[in-house]
Amino acid sequence: MNKKRNRKAAAMTASVSALAALLLLSGCGGSGGDAKESPDGKVTLNFLTQSSPLAPADPNDKLINKRLEEKTGIHINWKNYTNDVFAEKRNLAVASGDLPDAIFDAGYGDYDLLKLAKDGVIIPLDDLIEQHMPNFKKVLEQAPEYKKMITAPDGHIYSFPWIEELGSGKERIQSVDDLPWINVEWLKKLGLSMPKTTEELKKVLIAFKTQDPNGNGKADEIPLSFINKPGGEDLAFLYGSFGLGENWDHTVVTDDGKVVFTAAEEGYKEAIKYIHELYQEGLIDIESFQQDWNTYLAKGKDNRYGLYFTWDKANITGMNDTYDVMPPLAGPSGEVNVTRTNGIGLDRGRMVITSSNKHLEETAKWVDQLYDPLQSVQDNWGTYGDQTQQNIFEFDEAKGMLKHLPLEGTAPVELRQKTSIAGPLAILDEYYGKYTTMPDDAAWRLKLLKDVMVPHMKAKNTYPNVFFSIDELDRLSTIQTDMFAYLERKRTEWYQNGKVDQEWDAYLKELNRLGLQDWLKIKQAGYDRSAQ
Repeated sequence: MNKKRNRKAAAMTASVSALAALLLLSGCGGSGGDAKESPDGKVTLNFLTQSSPLAPADPNDKLINKRLEEKTGIHINWKNYTNDVFAEKRNLAVASGDLPDAIFDAGYGDYDLLKLAKDGVIIPLDDLIEQHMPNFKKVLEQAPEYKKMITAPDGHIYSFPWIEELGSGKERIQSVDDLPWINVEWLKKLGLSMPKTTEELKKVLIAFKTQDPNGNGKADEIPLSFINKPGGEDLAFLYGSFGLGENWDHTVVTDDGKVVFTAAEEGYKEAIKYIHELYQEGLIDIESFQQDWNTYLAKGKDNRYGLYFTWDKANITGMNDTYDVMPPLAGPSGEVNVTRTNGIGLDRGRMVITSSNKHLEETAKWVDQLYDPLQSVQDNWGTYGDQTQQNIFEFDEAKGMLKHLPLEGTAPVELRQKTSIAGPLAILDEYYGKYTTMPDDAAWRLKLLKDVMVPHMKAKNTYPNVFFSIDELDRLSTIQTDMFAYLERKRTEWYQNGKVDQEWDAYLKELNRLGLQDWLKIKQAGYDRSAQ
Protein backbone atom coordinates (compact mmCIF):
# COMPACT_ATOMS: atom_id res chain seq x y z
CA MET A 1 0.00 0.00 0.00
CA ASN A 2 2.77 2.42 0.96
CA LYS A 3 4.65 1.53 -2.23
CA LYS A 4 1.54 2.30 -4.32
CA ARG A 5 1.04 5.60 -2.48
CA ASN A 6 4.68 6.47 -2.99
CA ARG A 7 4.49 5.64 -6.70
CA LYS A 8 1.32 7.73 -7.03
CA ALA A 9 2.94 10.65 -5.19
CA ALA A 10 6.00 10.38 -7.39
CA ALA A 11 3.83 10.41 -10.50
CA MET A 12 1.98 13.49 -9.26
CA THR A 13 5.29 15.18 -8.47
CA ALA A 14 6.56 14.40 -11.94
CA SER A 15 3.38 15.82 -13.47
CA VAL A 16 3.68 19.00 -11.45
CA SER A 17 7.35 19.31 -12.44
CA ALA A 18 6.46 18.80 -16.08
CA LEU A 19 3.74 21.43 -15.84
CA ALA A 20 6.14 23.85 -14.14
CA ALA A 21 8.70 23.28 -16.86
CA LEU A 22 6.03 23.83 -19.50
CA LEU A 23 4.99 27.10 -17.85
CA LEU A 24 8.62 28.21 -17.73
CA LEU A 25 9.12 27.42 -21.39
CA SER A 26 5.93 29.25 -22.30
CA GLY A 27 7.14 32.36 -20.50
CA CYS A 28 4.68 31.98 -17.62
CA GLY A 29 1.88 33.28 -19.77
CA GLY A 30 3.99 36.22 -20.99
CA SER A 31 3.35 38.47 -23.92
CA GLY A 32 4.90 36.05 -26.38
CA GLY A 33 1.88 33.77 -26.06
CA ASP A 34 -0.32 36.58 -27.38
CA ALA A 35 1.15 36.41 -30.87
CA LYS A 36 -1.76 35.65 -33.16
CA GLU A 37 -3.04 35.59 -36.69
CA SER A 38 -5.51 38.28 -37.68
CA PRO A 39 -8.58 37.61 -39.89
CA ASP A 40 -6.67 38.85 -42.95
CA GLY A 41 -4.02 36.20 -42.36
CA LYS A 42 -1.40 38.58 -41.02
CA VAL A 43 0.62 37.21 -38.09
CA THR A 44 1.41 39.59 -35.23
CA LEU A 45 4.61 39.05 -33.26
CA ASN A 46 5.67 40.79 -30.04
CA PHE A 47 9.26 42.07 -30.06
CA LEU A 48 11.25 43.91 -27.40
CA THR A 49 13.84 46.33 -28.76
CA GLN A 50 15.87 49.50 -28.22
CA SER A 51 16.52 52.63 -30.25
CA SER A 52 18.17 56.01 -30.14
CA PRO A 53 16.16 58.90 -28.64
CA LEU A 54 16.50 60.46 -32.11
CA ALA A 55 14.49 57.64 -33.68
CA PRO A 56 10.68 57.31 -33.72
CA ALA A 57 9.26 55.94 -30.46
CA ASP A 58 7.34 53.35 -32.50
CA PRO A 59 9.73 51.47 -34.81
CA ASN A 60 6.79 50.83 -37.15
CA ASP A 61 7.02 54.51 -38.09
CA LYS A 62 10.34 53.78 -39.80
CA LEU A 63 9.97 53.30 -43.53
CA ILE A 64 12.13 50.18 -43.48
CA ASN A 65 9.76 48.41 -41.09
CA LYS A 66 6.69 49.53 -43.05
CA ARG A 67 8.14 47.96 -46.17
CA LEU A 68 9.08 44.80 -44.29
CA GLU A 69 5.49 44.38 -43.10
CA GLU A 70 4.18 44.80 -46.65
CA LYS A 71 6.71 42.28 -47.96
CA THR A 72 6.29 39.60 -45.28
CA GLY A 73 2.66 40.00 -44.21
CA ILE A 74 3.87 39.96 -40.60
CA HIS A 75 3.07 42.76 -38.17
CA ILE A 76 5.50 43.45 -35.33
CA ASN A 77 4.11 44.80 -32.08
CA TRP A 78 7.17 46.59 -30.70
CA LYS A 79 7.91 47.37 -27.08
CA ASN A 80 10.66 49.91 -27.59
CA TYR A 81 12.97 51.52 -25.03
CA THR A 82 15.67 54.13 -25.48
CA ASN A 83 19.24 52.83 -25.36
CA ASP A 84 19.95 54.19 -21.88
CA VAL A 85 17.25 52.09 -20.13
CA PHE A 86 16.92 49.15 -22.50
CA ALA A 87 19.23 46.67 -20.73
CA GLU A 88 17.41 47.16 -17.44
CA LYS A 89 13.96 46.75 -19.05
CA ARG A 90 15.11 43.73 -21.03
CA ASN A 91 16.47 42.03 -17.92
CA LEU A 92 13.30 42.77 -15.95
CA ALA A 93 11.13 41.25 -18.67
CA VAL A 94 13.21 38.07 -18.68
CA ALA A 95 13.33 37.84 -14.88
CA SER A 96 9.54 38.25 -14.61
CA GLY A 97 8.87 35.58 -17.21
CA ASP A 98 6.92 38.10 -19.29
CA LEU A 99 8.73 37.14 -22.46
CA PRO A 100 8.22 38.65 -25.90
CA ASP A 101 8.48 36.43 -28.96
CA ALA A 102 11.92 37.80 -29.69
CA ILE A 103 14.38 40.40 -28.50
CA PHE A 104 15.62 42.56 -31.36
CA ASP A 105 18.85 44.57 -31.24
CA ALA A 106 19.26 42.56 -28.05
CA GLY A 107 22.71 43.68 -26.94
CA TYR A 108 23.53 40.28 -25.43
CA GLY A 109 27.07 39.19 -24.67
CA ASP A 110 28.27 35.60 -24.85
CA TYR A 111 27.68 34.86 -21.18
CA ASP A 112 24.08 36.14 -21.48
CA LEU A 113 23.43 33.91 -24.48
CA LEU A 114 24.78 30.77 -22.84
CA LYS A 115 22.96 31.41 -19.55
CA LEU A 116 19.64 32.18 -21.26
CA ALA A 117 20.00 29.05 -23.37
CA LYS A 118 20.81 26.94 -20.32
CA ASP A 119 17.74 28.33 -18.50
CA GLY A 120 15.44 27.65 -21.45
CA VAL A 121 14.65 31.33 -22.03
CA ILE A 122 15.94 31.37 -25.63
CA ILE A 123 15.91 28.55 -28.15
CA PRO A 124 18.54 27.05 -30.47
CA LEU A 125 18.13 28.30 -34.02
CA ASP A 126 19.92 25.60 -36.02
CA ASP A 127 16.78 23.92 -37.44
CA LEU A 128 15.06 27.20 -38.22
CA ILE A 129 18.12 28.41 -40.12
CA GLU A 130 18.35 25.15 -42.04
CA GLN A 131 14.65 24.93 -42.93
CA HIS A 132 13.40 28.49 -43.30
CA MET A 133 16.28 30.92 -43.80
CA PRO A 134 17.82 30.69 -47.31
CA ASN A 135 19.25 34.22 -47.23
CA PHE A 136 21.08 33.65 -43.96
CA LYS A 137 22.25 30.19 -45.06
CA LYS A 138 23.75 31.76 -48.17
CA VAL A 139 25.67 34.29 -46.05
CA LEU A 140 27.14 31.46 -43.95
CA GLU A 141 28.06 29.55 -47.10
CA GLN A 142 29.75 32.59 -48.66
CA ALA A 143 31.60 33.44 -45.44
CA PRO A 144 31.84 30.17 -43.45
CA GLU A 145 34.12 31.72 -40.80
CA TYR A 146 31.06 33.41 -39.31
CA LYS A 147 29.27 30.12 -38.72
CA LYS A 148 32.18 29.06 -36.54
CA MET A 149 32.10 32.38 -34.69
CA ILE A 150 28.37 32.30 -33.89
CA THR A 151 28.28 28.63 -32.87
CA ALA A 152 28.36 28.15 -29.09
CA PRO A 153 30.74 25.64 -27.49
CA ASP A 154 27.84 23.15 -27.23
CA GLY A 155 27.47 23.18 -31.02
CA HIS A 156 24.26 25.25 -31.24
CA ILE A 157 23.51 28.69 -32.63
CA TYR A 158 21.42 30.77 -30.19
CA SER A 159 21.39 34.22 -31.78
CA PHE A 160 21.29 36.05 -35.08
CA PRO A 161 24.38 38.18 -35.72
CA TRP A 162 25.10 41.61 -37.15
CA ILE A 163 27.94 41.37 -39.69
CA GLU A 164 29.54 44.35 -41.41
CA GLU A 165 32.61 43.90 -43.56
CA LEU A 166 34.51 46.99 -44.61
CA GLY A 167 37.99 45.97 -45.66
CA SER A 168 39.94 43.00 -44.33
CA GLY A 169 43.08 42.20 -42.37
CA LYS A 170 45.11 45.25 -41.45
CA GLU A 171 42.98 47.31 -43.82
CA ARG A 172 39.61 46.59 -42.16
CA ILE A 173 37.80 49.67 -40.96
CA GLN A 174 37.99 48.60 -37.30
CA SER A 175 41.78 48.20 -37.30
CA VAL A 176 42.23 51.37 -35.19
CA ASP A 177 39.33 52.86 -33.26
CA ASP A 178 40.91 55.79 -31.37
CA LEU A 179 42.37 57.88 -34.18
CA PRO A 180 44.25 61.07 -33.19
CA TRP A 181 42.86 64.27 -34.74
CA ILE A 182 45.10 67.35 -34.64
CA ASN A 183 44.16 70.97 -35.29
CA VAL A 184 46.06 71.71 -38.51
CA GLU A 185 44.78 75.30 -38.64
CA TRP A 186 46.57 75.95 -35.36
CA LEU A 187 49.71 74.27 -36.71
CA LYS A 188 49.60 76.52 -39.76
CA LYS A 189 48.95 79.70 -37.79
CA LEU A 190 51.88 79.01 -35.46
CA GLY A 191 54.20 77.94 -38.26
CA LEU A 192 54.54 74.42 -36.91
CA SER A 193 55.02 71.16 -38.80
CA MET A 194 53.02 68.01 -38.20
CA PRO A 195 54.77 66.28 -35.26
CA LYS A 196 56.69 63.12 -36.11
CA THR A 197 57.96 62.13 -32.65
CA THR A 198 56.58 62.11 -29.13
CA GLU A 199 58.93 64.95 -28.19
CA GLU A 200 57.79 67.03 -31.16
CA LEU A 201 54.18 66.47 -30.10
CA LYS A 202 54.96 67.78 -26.63
CA LYS A 203 56.45 70.96 -28.12
CA VAL A 204 53.42 71.41 -30.38
CA LEU A 205 51.00 71.02 -27.45
CA ILE A 206 52.98 73.58 -25.42
CA ALA A 207 52.70 76.01 -28.33
CA PHE A 208 48.95 75.36 -28.52
CA LYS A 209 48.70 76.24 -24.82
CA THR A 210 50.91 79.32 -24.76
CA GLN A 211 50.69 81.03 -28.17
CA ASP A 212 46.95 81.73 -28.53
CA PRO A 213 46.44 79.83 -31.81
CA ASN A 214 42.73 80.65 -31.94
CA GLY A 215 43.60 84.33 -31.76
CA ASN A 216 40.98 85.44 -29.25
CA GLY A 217 43.42 86.77 -26.64
CA LYS A 218 42.30 84.19 -24.08
CA ALA A 219 44.06 81.09 -22.81
CA ASP A 220 41.02 78.92 -23.55
CA GLU A 221 42.65 76.43 -25.90
CA ILE A 222 42.68 72.77 -24.80
CA PRO A 223 45.96 71.26 -26.07
CA LEU A 224 44.89 67.61 -25.58
CA SER A 225 41.62 65.97 -24.55
CA PHE A 226 40.27 62.43 -24.33
CA ILE A 227 37.77 60.29 -22.42
CA ASN A 228 39.59 58.26 -19.79
CA LYS A 229 38.14 54.81 -20.40
CA PRO A 230 38.78 52.07 -22.97
CA GLY A 231 37.26 52.88 -26.35
CA GLY A 232 37.44 55.17 -29.35
CA GLU A 233 37.96 58.36 -27.33
CA ASP A 234 40.86 57.11 -25.20
CA LEU A 235 44.45 58.21 -25.87
CA ALA A 236 45.71 54.62 -26.01
CA PHE A 237 46.90 55.30 -29.58
CA LEU A 238 49.91 57.12 -28.13
CA TYR A 239 51.08 53.95 -26.35
CA GLY A 240 52.16 52.43 -29.67
CA SER A 241 55.16 54.75 -29.68
CA PHE A 242 56.60 52.90 -26.67
CA GLY A 243 56.36 49.22 -27.65
CA LEU A 244 53.54 46.77 -28.25
CA GLY A 245 51.05 49.49 -27.39
CA GLU A 246 47.55 49.37 -25.93
CA ASN A 247 43.96 48.74 -27.02
CA TRP A 248 40.48 48.59 -25.46
CA ASP A 249 40.81 45.03 -24.07
CA HIS A 250 44.51 45.21 -23.11
CA THR A 251 45.30 42.24 -25.38
CA VAL A 252 47.78 41.83 -28.21
CA VAL A 253 49.12 38.73 -29.95
CA THR A 254 52.74 38.32 -30.98
CA ASP A 255 53.68 37.08 -34.43
CA ASP A 256 54.35 33.63 -33.00
CA GLY A 257 50.84 33.44 -31.51
CA LYS A 258 51.51 34.34 -27.88
CA VAL A 259 48.78 36.28 -26.08
CA VAL A 260 50.18 39.29 -24.18
CA PHE A 261 48.52 41.46 -21.53
CA THR A 262 49.49 44.97 -22.59
CA ALA A 263 49.13 46.59 -19.17
CA ALA A 264 51.99 44.55 -17.71
CA GLU A 265 54.54 45.48 -20.37
CA GLU A 266 57.51 47.83 -19.91
CA GLY A 267 56.35 49.91 -22.86
CA TYR A 268 53.04 50.51 -21.08
CA LYS A 269 54.93 51.98 -18.14
CA GLU A 270 56.99 54.23 -20.41
CA ALA A 271 53.86 55.50 -22.15
CA ILE A 272 52.32 56.43 -18.80
CA LYS A 273 55.47 58.36 -17.87
CA TYR A 274 55.24 60.32 -21.11
CA ILE A 275 51.56 61.17 -20.53
CA HIS A 276 52.45 62.29 -16.98
CA GLU A 277 54.96 64.72 -18.52
CA LEU A 278 52.15 66.18 -20.62
CA TYR A 279 49.98 66.42 -17.52
CA GLN A 280 52.74 68.19 -15.57
CA GLU A 281 53.00 70.78 -18.36
CA GLY A 282 49.26 71.49 -18.06
CA LEU A 283 48.62 70.17 -21.57
CA ILE A 284 45.88 67.67 -20.71
CA ASP A 285 42.25 68.69 -20.33
CA ILE A 286 41.57 68.12 -16.61
CA GLU A 287 37.99 67.15 -17.49
CA SER A 288 39.35 64.16 -19.44
CA PHE A 289 39.33 62.08 -16.28
CA GLN A 290 35.57 62.42 -15.71
CA GLN A 291 33.93 63.76 -18.87
CA ASP A 292 31.23 61.94 -20.79
CA TRP A 293 30.50 61.99 -24.52
CA ASN A 294 28.23 65.05 -24.40
CA THR A 295 30.85 67.19 -22.62
CA TYR A 296 33.55 65.96 -25.00
CA LEU A 297 31.33 66.72 -27.98
CA ALA A 298 30.39 70.24 -26.84
CA LYS A 299 34.01 71.37 -26.58
CA GLY A 300 34.82 69.71 -29.88
CA LYS A 301 32.07 71.57 -31.72
CA ASP A 302 33.65 74.80 -30.47
CA ASN A 303 37.01 73.74 -32.01
CA ARG A 304 38.78 74.11 -28.67
CA TYR A 305 40.97 71.02 -29.04
CA GLY A 306 44.54 70.92 -30.26
CA LEU A 307 44.52 67.11 -30.28
CA TYR A 308 41.70 64.71 -29.48
CA PHE A 309 40.78 61.10 -30.17
CA THR A 310 37.76 59.44 -31.76
CA TRP A 311 36.64 57.07 -34.53
CA ASP A 312 35.56 59.77 -37.00
CA LYS A 313 36.14 63.51 -36.66
CA ALA A 314 32.81 64.21 -38.42
CA ASN A 315 30.95 63.20 -35.27
CA ILE A 316 32.79 65.72 -33.06
CA THR A 317 34.39 68.56 -35.02
CA GLY A 318 32.70 68.07 -38.38
CA MET A 319 33.91 66.98 -41.79
CA ASN A 320 36.02 70.08 -42.46
CA ASP A 321 39.69 70.97 -42.90
CA THR A 322 40.27 72.23 -39.36
CA TYR A 323 41.40 68.81 -38.14
CA ASP A 324 43.39 66.06 -39.82
CA VAL A 325 44.60 62.70 -38.64
CA MET A 326 47.99 62.79 -36.90
CA PRO A 327 50.33 60.08 -38.20
CA PRO A 328 51.83 57.65 -35.66
CA LEU A 329 54.78 59.06 -33.75
CA ALA A 330 58.27 57.70 -33.27
CA GLY A 331 58.96 57.07 -29.60
CA PRO A 332 62.24 57.39 -27.68
CA SER A 333 63.69 54.34 -29.47
CA GLY A 334 62.86 55.80 -32.88
CA GLU A 335 60.45 53.01 -33.74
CA VAL A 336 56.92 53.68 -34.98
CA ASN A 337 54.09 51.25 -34.21
CA VAL A 338 50.33 51.33 -34.63
CA THR A 339 48.64 48.87 -32.28
CA ARG A 340 45.75 47.08 -33.92
CA THR A 341 42.31 47.06 -32.30
CA ASN A 342 40.84 43.63 -31.59
CA GLY A 343 37.45 42.73 -32.93
CA ILE A 344 35.78 42.77 -36.31
CA GLY A 345 32.41 43.88 -37.59
CA LEU A 346 30.51 41.17 -35.73
CA ASP A 347 27.94 41.30 -32.96
CA ARG A 348 26.94 37.74 -32.06
CA GLY A 349 23.98 38.59 -29.83
CA ARG A 350 21.97 40.94 -32.05
CA MET A 351 18.66 39.01 -31.87
CA VAL A 352 17.25 36.00 -30.02
CA ILE A 353 13.98 34.08 -30.20
CA THR A 354 12.40 33.18 -26.86
CA SER A 355 10.77 29.96 -25.78
CA SER A 356 7.40 31.77 -25.65
CA ASN A 357 7.29 32.12 -29.42
CA LYS A 358 4.42 30.15 -31.02
CA HIS A 359 5.18 31.30 -34.57
CA LEU A 360 8.71 30.08 -35.07
CA GLU A 361 8.51 29.53 -38.81
CA GLU A 362 7.00 32.95 -39.46
CA THR A 363 9.58 34.61 -37.19
CA ALA A 364 12.45 32.85 -38.95
CA LYS A 365 11.15 33.89 -42.36
CA TRP A 366 10.79 37.51 -41.21
CA VAL A 367 14.34 37.55 -39.82
CA ASP A 368 15.64 35.92 -42.99
CA GLN A 369 14.44 38.92 -44.99
CA LEU A 370 16.87 41.05 -42.96
CA TYR A 371 19.72 39.02 -44.47
CA ASP A 372 18.70 39.70 -48.08
CA PRO A 373 21.63 41.77 -49.41
CA LEU A 374 19.63 44.85 -50.43
CA GLN A 375 17.67 44.68 -47.19
CA SER A 376 20.79 44.28 -45.02
CA VAL A 377 22.28 47.41 -46.53
CA GLN A 378 19.19 49.39 -45.51
CA ASP A 379 18.97 47.76 -42.06
CA ASN A 380 22.49 48.97 -41.39
CA TRP A 381 22.48 52.50 -42.79
CA GLY A 382 18.97 53.66 -43.67
CA THR A 383 16.76 53.69 -46.72
CA TYR A 384 15.58 55.55 -49.84
CA GLY A 385 12.40 57.23 -50.98
CA ASP A 386 11.47 58.72 -47.61
CA GLN A 387 9.33 61.81 -48.17
CA THR A 388 9.58 63.01 -44.56
CA GLN A 389 13.32 63.29 -43.95
CA GLN A 390 16.81 63.08 -45.43
CA ASN A 391 17.58 59.85 -47.26
CA ILE A 392 20.71 57.74 -47.02
CA PHE A 393 20.29 56.21 -50.50
CA GLU A 394 18.81 56.53 -53.90
CA PHE A 395 17.76 53.30 -55.61
CA ASP A 396 19.05 52.63 -59.11
CA GLU A 397 16.35 50.33 -60.47
CA ALA A 398 18.25 49.57 -63.66
CA LYS A 399 21.20 48.21 -61.70
CA GLY A 400 19.20 46.98 -58.71
CA MET A 401 21.63 48.86 -56.54
CA LEU A 402 21.52 51.33 -53.64
CA LYS A 403 23.73 54.38 -54.03
CA HIS A 404 24.76 56.45 -51.03
CA LEU A 405 23.69 60.07 -51.20
CA PRO A 406 25.90 62.92 -49.91
CA LEU A 407 25.42 63.51 -46.18
CA GLU A 408 25.37 67.28 -46.80
CA GLY A 409 26.94 68.09 -43.45
CA THR A 410 24.71 65.80 -41.41
CA ALA A 411 26.58 63.70 -38.82
CA PRO A 412 26.43 60.14 -40.21
CA VAL A 413 25.68 58.57 -36.84
CA GLU A 414 22.66 60.81 -36.25
CA LEU A 415 21.04 60.23 -39.64
CA ARG A 416 21.56 56.48 -39.43
CA GLN A 417 20.08 56.30 -35.93
CA LYS A 418 16.91 57.99 -37.21
CA THR A 419 16.40 55.75 -40.24
CA SER A 420 18.14 52.36 -39.87
CA ILE A 421 16.89 49.47 -37.72
CA ALA A 422 20.26 48.09 -36.58
CA GLY A 423 19.13 44.51 -36.08
CA PRO A 424 20.61 41.29 -37.48
CA LEU A 425 22.10 41.72 -40.94
CA ALA A 426 25.08 40.84 -43.09
CA ILE A 427 27.10 43.07 -45.40
CA LEU A 428 29.99 41.25 -47.05
CA ASP A 429 32.82 42.96 -48.91
CA GLU A 430 31.59 41.49 -52.17
CA TYR A 431 28.32 43.48 -51.88
CA TYR A 432 30.08 46.77 -52.67
CA GLY A 433 29.66 47.64 -56.32
CA LYS A 434 26.97 44.97 -56.67
CA TYR A 435 24.22 45.84 -54.19
CA THR A 436 25.50 49.12 -52.79
CA THR A 437 28.16 51.75 -52.99
CA MET A 438 30.42 52.17 -50.00
CA PRO A 439 29.47 55.04 -47.67
CA ASP A 440 31.60 58.10 -48.39
CA ASP A 441 32.71 58.33 -44.76
CA ALA A 442 33.73 54.65 -44.74
CA ALA A 443 35.65 54.92 -48.02
CA TRP A 444 37.40 58.04 -46.71
CA ARG A 445 38.32 56.32 -43.45
CA LEU A 446 39.59 53.18 -45.21
CA LYS A 447 41.86 55.28 -47.44
CA LEU A 448 43.11 57.20 -44.40
CA LEU A 449 43.95 53.98 -42.58
CA LYS A 450 45.62 52.45 -45.63
CA ASP A 451 47.76 55.49 -46.33
CA VAL A 452 48.67 56.60 -42.80
CA MET A 453 48.23 53.74 -40.32
CA VAL A 454 48.54 50.37 -42.06
CA PRO A 455 52.23 50.81 -43.07
CA HIS A 456 53.12 51.06 -39.36
CA MET A 457 51.05 48.12 -38.04
CA LYS A 458 53.75 45.71 -36.94
CA ALA A 459 51.61 42.89 -35.54
CA LYS A 460 50.33 40.39 -38.08
CA ASN A 461 47.82 38.93 -35.59
CA THR A 462 44.90 40.29 -33.61
CA TYR A 463 42.92 38.54 -30.89
CA PRO A 464 39.96 36.80 -32.55
CA ASN A 465 36.28 36.83 -31.62
CA VAL A 466 36.39 33.66 -29.46
CA PHE A 467 33.15 32.10 -28.20
CA PHE A 468 34.28 30.90 -24.76
CA SER A 469 32.43 28.33 -22.63
CA ILE A 470 30.29 29.50 -19.76
CA ASP A 471 32.89 28.28 -17.25
CA GLU A 472 35.65 30.18 -19.05
CA LEU A 473 33.48 33.28 -19.23
CA ASP A 474 32.68 33.00 -15.52
CA ARG A 475 36.36 32.96 -14.65
CA LEU A 476 37.31 35.69 -17.13
CA SER A 477 34.52 37.92 -15.87
CA THR A 478 35.51 37.43 -12.25
CA ILE A 479 39.14 38.28 -13.00
CA GLN A 480 38.45 41.20 -15.34
CA THR A 481 35.96 42.90 -13.04
CA ASP A 482 38.64 43.51 -10.43
CA MET A 483 41.79 43.48 -12.55
CA PHE A 484 40.62 45.94 -15.22
CA ALA A 485 39.17 48.31 -12.63
CA TYR A 486 42.46 48.19 -10.71
CA LEU A 487 44.68 48.86 -13.74
CA GLU A 488 42.45 51.72 -14.93
CA ARG A 489 42.52 53.31 -11.47
CA LYS A 490 46.32 53.02 -11.25
CA ARG A 491 46.75 54.34 -14.76
CA THR A 492 44.75 57.47 -13.89
CA GLU A 493 46.69 57.96 -10.65
CA TRP A 494 50.01 57.65 -12.46
CA TYR A 495 49.02 60.10 -15.18
CA GLN A 496 48.59 62.63 -12.41
CA ASN A 497 51.12 61.71 -9.69
CA GLY A 498 53.92 60.22 -11.81
CA LYS A 499 54.69 57.39 -9.36
CA VAL A 500 54.58 54.56 -11.89
CA ASP A 501 58.29 53.63 -11.44
CA GLN A 502 58.05 53.46 -7.64
CA GLU A 503 54.84 51.43 -7.66
CA TRP A 504 55.39 49.23 -10.71
CA ASP A 505 56.60 46.06 -8.93
CA ALA A 506 53.76 46.20 -6.41
CA TYR A 507 51.35 46.76 -9.29
CA LEU A 508 52.56 43.65 -11.14
CA LYS A 509 52.27 41.63 -7.95
CA GLU A 510 48.69 42.79 -7.48
CA LEU A 511 47.79 41.91 -11.08
CA ASN A 512 48.97 38.37 -10.44
CA ARG A 513 47.02 38.21 -7.18
CA LEU A 514 43.91 39.28 -9.09
CA GLY A 515 44.32 36.38 -11.53
CA LEU A 516 46.44 37.60 -14.43
CA GLN A 517 48.09 34.22 -15.06
CA ASP A 518 44.72 32.41 -15.15
CA TRP A 519 43.41 35.11 -17.50
CA LEU A 520 46.36 34.62 -19.85
CA LYS A 521 45.92 30.83 -19.78
CA ILE A 522 42.23 31.03 -20.74
CA LYS A 523 42.83 33.65 -23.41
CA GLN A 524 45.71 31.65 -24.88
CA ALA A 525 43.58 28.49 -25.00
CA GLY A 526 40.83 30.40 -26.79
CA TYR A 527 43.28 31.81 -29.30
CA ASP A 528 44.77 28.39 -29.98
CA ARG A 529 41.30 26.87 -30.56
CA SER A 530 40.33 29.60 -33.00
CA ALA A 531 43.57 29.17 -34.94
CA GLN A 532 42.88 25.50 -35.64
